[in-house]
Amino acid sequence: MDQLLAKWTKMLSDFSILTAQLRFPARFFGDVMKSSYLRASAALACAVALSACGGSDGQLVLGGSYAGVTKAGLVLTNGGQEKAINPPADGSGAGNWAFDNLISTDDRYNVEFKSKPSNVSDCKIENASGRAGYHVYSVYVTCTPNFRGLSGSVANLKGELVLVNGSDNVTLQAGATSFKLANVAEDSPYGVSVLRQPADQTCTVSNGSGTARQNDISDVSVTCTP
Repeated sequence: MDQLLAKWTKMLSDFSILTAQLRFPARFFGDVMKSSYLRASAALACAVALSACGGSDGQLVLGGSYAGVTKAGLVLTNGGQEKAINPPADGSGAGNWAFDNLISTDDRYNVEFKSKPSNVSDCKIENASGRAGYHVYSVYVTCTPNFRGLSGSVANLKGELVLVNGSDNVTLQAGATSFKLANVAEDSPYGVSVLRQPADQTCTVSNGSGTARQNDISDVSVTCTP
């Protein structure tokens, strides 16, 4: 900016010297100087505008990523915009999101919750507010689900039995009458099965699979024969 101003100042000074040497009429000189100053002012205004906004007003994405979303109901807002985030089909609960409408350079944003899924204990937003200078992909939404207990009964166990649900397992010894596995996130599937049978026995699982809801799961039963 300073270099541009210095350049225009020198040009106007040189022009003044030239007109004085040529003895142009005062009216002509005044009109030319007025026009020159107007052109200089316009050029400086353009330079300031381009410097401030980087050459354009920009159209920028506002979004980020999410995790722990396994049920519909999460809605984010920014000003008058709303964005509903639905759980991904792969069951991971994680993905990327962005508002449908773009924002402009230097716009301020403040992402908030309008609603949260009913199966979570809490949701948090990181980097929720700021001023857009570039595309914004750093607004992170993390939800913590409610968890439900998973347990059941065991009958006639005479040896060592290993039960499994997903990546969790439990080893039971002869005489055990109950078991407990790791808690399951609400609205997530579970499936209790036998990983290893006891010697000389066959154990079967009843009511071992389903989807965790709003209560603990305690009706799984394991029966061993003979």
